[in-house]
Amino acid sequence: MRKINLDKFKRIERETKEINIDPLQTGGKIPEFTKPSLITWLDGYSICDFCPGSLFDLKTPPVKLFVEEILPEFLGCDQTRITHGAREGKYAIMHAVTKPGDWIVVDANAHYSSIVAAERAKLNIKKTEKPAEPEYKINPEDYKKALEEIEDGTGNPAALALLTYPDGSYGNLPDAKKISEICKSKGVPLILNGAYSVGRMPLNMKELGADFIVGSGHKSMAASGPVGVLGTTEEYAEKLFRRSEYYPAKEVEMLGCTVRGMPAVSLMLSFPFVQERVKHWEKEVENARWFSEQMEKQEIAVQYGEKPHNHDLMFFMSEKLYQISKKHKKRGFFLYQGLKKRGISGIKPGLTKQFKLSTYGLEKEDLEKVINALLEIIEENNHFLNDQ
Repeated sequence: MRKINLDKFKRIERETKEINIDPLQTGGKIPEFTKPSLITWLDGYSICDFCPGSLFDLKTPPVKLFVEEILPEFLGCDQTRITHGAREGKYAIMHAVTKPGDWIVVDANAHYSSIVAAERAKLNIKKTEKPAEPEYKINPEDYKKALEEIEDGTGNPAALALLTYPDGSYGNLPDAKKISEICKSKGVPLILNGAYSVGRMPLNMKELGADFIVGSGHKSMAASGPVGVLGTTEEYAEKLFRRSEYYPAKEVEMLGCTVRGMPAVSLMLSFPFVQERVKHWEKEVENARWFSEQMEKQEIAVQYGEKPHNHDLMFFMSEKLYQISKKHKKRGFFLYQGLKKRGISGIKPGLTKQFKLSTYGLEKEDLEKVINALLEIIEENNHFLNDQ
């Protein structure tokens, strides 16, 4: 057997910068006050010390209280569970309320995990009409058209619909209430994929008219993942949370129990912080709009997606940065390295022509630093633009 050098596994560290604008991480930053407690929950199935047979009946730590009282009120639903992430929640719903061969409608901006979850549940997938540039906006009428096409083609309504709220590419927030009204008129239950909204902004499933909601703890609820949340109405709770015939304490769609360690505790420890921060969503939107305006005013990049923007996640196109990358010896990596040198991380290495970022949780002075850093990087590489 070949001898493998394991020295690389003795010390694995992550380099972090003062300002992080990665959409996958801005909403998942752990509050400092939770970190000392988390250390005690690092070992294996640490959460299971006092398990009565079901994770969701645990009183120590207070999982039962969290899923029966706190989360339902926060999400605006009747029953909730903790999951391994938003995608696991989506699959559980699809598997519970559909049968193989059924049709599901998803928005054209849907995350790949929604598609994979539907594939795993052996569903036929109908995407709404491809949205037009540069807004890539999903309209309620897109759902009406897709649902009618399924009914006309099969003679039966779709089994399920899913709306990404917001989408993970452009940060667009479609009119969920109108879309849910259309789905209800067709007798089709609606999943709200709130991976980038639950925990970042105020959100109420019932007020928006959805039948299911999923969220991501590690993306948007200041938790150490993988961890997520799942909620539904009383109408679907019995089917979604059905118990095993052989092990009555275990729920089938949850495979008995879900998160058995530190991520679940992280989600609960951070909850008071999350509950408070969603009250300040208007400031987050204001900061995002200011940042977008500055990016365009300073001719750094153009924001795609809805305008005025209603979310912290944004998509930018930069012809200047792209043109520099074509002549720079470091190619597209010059931007990543230039930002890193200035204490900023979050734009993926190699990207210049188009990139996503998030302003969530950052103060205006931090956003000004990002704008100034980008201007400095363009200025110091301006000769590549003048050489054209």
